[in-house]
Amino acid sequence: MTGVLPITLGDGTRVVQALLHSGKEYVCVMKLHGDVKAEQIRNVLAKFEDEIYQRPPLRASVKRQVRTRRIYYINLLEVDERKVLFRVGCEAGTYIRKLCFDMGEILGCGAHMQELRRTRAGPFTEDQSVTLNDVAYWQMEWEQKRDKTIIEKFVQPMENALGLVPKIYVRDTAVDALCHGASLTAPGIISLDDSVKAGAMVAILTLKKEAVGLGKALFNAQQIIDMEHGVVAKVERVLMPRGTYPRRWKGSGKANEQKN
Repeated sequence: MTGVLPITLGDGTRVVQALLHSGKEYVCVMKLHGDVKAEQIRNVLAKFEDEIYQRPPLRASVKRQVRTRRIYYINLLEVDERKVLFRVGCEAGTYIRKLCFDMGEILGCGAHMQELRRTRAGPFTEDQSVTLNDVAYWQMEWEQKRDKTIIEKFVQPMENALGLVPKIYVRDTAVDALCHGASLTAPGIISLDDSVKAGAMVAILTLKKEAVGLGKALFNAQQIIDMEHGVVAKVERVLMPRGTYPRRWKGSGKANEQKN
């Protein structure tokens, strides 16, 4: 497989959790084991859009049990004899080689994945990618010039990895308490995305769009908007170093005694 592979560095490794749960896009060459008309292939691909059941293949890094995964879209690009080229956008954890096998079973001829290229991983697309040769060249150039704009050609802020994660923006006075592991309460919120859902991951940011942490929302967006008091999200991963913002909360050593 080739294509997009986000790599985190230093403190940026803290956002890996967000990348693991973000959707992916692939371009795949599927090899059919028999002759099938293009229109029949198109119809079968359409059957796999939406939620599917999938058991990971024999060679997999997870337990082989049936689970659900969502196929956001699957588009037929080209058919060349028994080779089928298609583009698929899917939920993280979807096995494309198993998808090819299952489509081959429904087509009645059998199929396997011949080539695979990842064209998007979370918010990162193929046109944003750089090669290792590019990195080596820019690294040498930076060592000579010490110009940060050179580093910015291949190292992005970790906030960019949160592009597809629903966001909650908080007051400056709430930031340091959150960095100490406090839960996010309603008075500390300035605004939030409509896509925030109860039980789902959220990114907590400052008004300057600096990443404070990753958490789990306890309520939907509209419910949070209507709240005046109470905990709205549990912080599960702190991204910002303590002390970045001044301490504005009081307590006897308990981070959850937050003053917003």
